[in-house]
Formats: sequence, C-alpha cells, structure tokens
Amino acid sequence: MINLTNGSDMVSHQDPVRDTRGRALHDLRISVTDRCNFRCTYCMPASIFGKDYEYLARDQLLSFEEITRVARAFVGLGVSKIRLTGGEPLLRKGIEDLIGMLAEIPGVDDLTVTTNASLLSRRAERLSAAGLDRVTVSLDSLDDEVFRRMNDVDFPVVDVLEGIEAAESVGLTPIKINCVVIRGVNDHTVVPMAEHFRESGHIVRFIEYMDVGTTNGWRLDDVVPAREIVSLIDTVHPVEPIEPNYVGEVANRYRYADGSGEFGVIASVTQPFCDNCSRVRLSAEGSIYTCLFASQGTDLRQDIRDGSSDAELTELVRGVWSGRTDAYSEHRSNVTFKKRKVEMSYIGG
Repeated sequence: MINLTNGSDMVSHQDPVRDTRGRALHDLRISVTDRCNFRCTYCMPASIFGKDYEYLARDQLLSFEEITRVARAFVGLGVSKIRLTGGEPLLRKGIEDLIGMLAEIPGVDDLTVTTNASLLSRRAERLSAAGLDRVTVSLDSLDDEVFRRMNDVDFPVVDVLEGIEAAESVGLTPIKINCVVIRGVNDHTVVPMAEHFRESGHIVRFIEYMDVGTTNGWRLDDVVPAREIVSLIDTVHPVEPIEPNYVGEVANRYRYADGSGEFGVIASVTQPFCDNCSRVRLSAEGSIYTCLFASQGTDLRQDIRDGSSDAELTELVRGVWSGRTDAYSEHRSNVTFKKRKVEMSYIGG
C-alpha cells in the first residue's frame, strides 16, 4: 500500500514499479532550473543560448513544495536516490531549502547535486548543513585553456578545484567528477585528469560525448569510445575492471592495479546500458522524461496545479513508468540522432 498525504512525512513503500522490460524505478533526477552560467559547447552553446534567449519564467518552474510532492510520489514507487540538476542547480535561489525538504522524506538514501562548481566554494557548508549527502562536479579538463574554451565563459579551472576542496572539507563525499570527452577537443587531457585525481579518493567518470538535444552539433566522429579512454589510461597506469556497485549503475568501473583509486567510463554511445536503466527525470517546468534522449515528456505541473490528489499523482507516475519502452541508445542510428530531443539544460544529465 502507498500512503501519500499532501504535506505529510509518511511514505509507505512497496516493491519498485517496473516498466515493460522489467526495469525497476530507482533514481530520480530533478532539474531545478534551465539557467546556467556556463555555455558548454556540448550542452548550451552560446550560438543558441545567447543573451536574447528566453528562459522559463519563475511561475513556470515547479515550486519547492511542488517538487517535494512529486519526489514523495516517486519515493513511494521505489526511488531511493535523488539528484538535483539543471542548468546549474546552485543558481536556483534558496536551493538549500529544497534540499532540506527532500532530505526529510523517509526512504531517500542518497541526495546529491550535480554542479559546475562555480558557486560551490561559497555554498558547500550550507548545502551540507541542509542535508545534502554529496556532490558530482562537471570538469572537462584540467588544462585551463581547454577548460575555458569548453565552458565558453572564460571560467578558470582553479575555481572549480577550490569548490571541490570546499565540498570535501564539509563531508560532501565521495565526490565524483564528470568529464565529457570530445575528440580533438579535450581527449589529449584524459590521462592528466586521471592522474590528478588518482590518489585523491575522488572518482573521475569519463563520459562519451552524447547526442542529447539537437543544438550541440553532435557527430559520431567526435565520440571517443570508452575502450579508447580506458586504453589511454591503462598504457600509463595499468588498470583492471571491477564489478558495479549496484544493478543499473551507469559507469563501467576500473581500479588502478597499484591500489591507488578508481575511475569510471560512461559508454552510452558504444556500450548502451538501456537494459538496466532505472532513471527518471523531472524537468524544470514539471514534466517527467523516462529517457535522457526523449523527444517529449509527461506534464505533471498542470495536474498538480489543477488540484490532483497525492493518490492521483502517484497513479499518473506509475502509469508513465509501467508503460515505459525506452531503449534509445540500443537503436541509435543516423536517423534517430537527428530527431528533435529535449535539451539537457531542461532535464539535466
């Protein structure tokens, strides 16, 4: 039985709801804003997201209370991990209040934020105090020139590293560092990135450049396959594969043979992991997407604001997930990747 009462702390759990392929619902990723202060070429290129770009108005965004209500519904159906994304989530005013609200939901075992770390050094202590468990930081190169070119706002590497240090100092660990690898752009900096974090206790996850959205000019030729990334590192520092931490983990894990740490590779393009995907995404304006590469979502905002009960909201969520058939990466082709898809800035990574 599920008992979801609006505003109540009571959430009774049942077995996770499963989709048409038997995939359980486990992870909820919540985009809290479509705004970002970076213009990364693979996500929000400045040629599209320029000074005249119209972002969502405040009243189009879900309120913290609405987000928390949706989160309760998902937790009641099996979600135990919640990640806040964007855009850049730390741009959302009062984000610590939302973290505090989500942290109080019984059954949330892992509450995290993915951030570019531009504001992290000054916010880490408050985020931790609010109830955040850990952070994931996007950092595509330690080469300052390369990184400034990729974020396209001339933001320096040193400030990101300061944010990581601040997060570590207040216990927002283990910290994961996401690095999107693009051929001819930052692939030559993979080994230095691995070496820098090898003995730090932090985990770098090298991510194949993906065809998320339709504005980043993605080409298959720009993808550096995961096996090539692993080979680059293994040539300098021998590595060996290790088992995933849990069913549905997106990263293939590797540890250094000398015991100095581990890293991961996320190979959505060359080694699809659709078969175990347990993630659902809530967009900044209140739609749920059951695939990172989806072309459309299911609007929850209207139902919430029209007065739907918690039970009705839960049944809507259950119906969307139980009917899920998504397996985009398994069927990616020259035809599919050209189809219009939701932009990453609306649903996070």
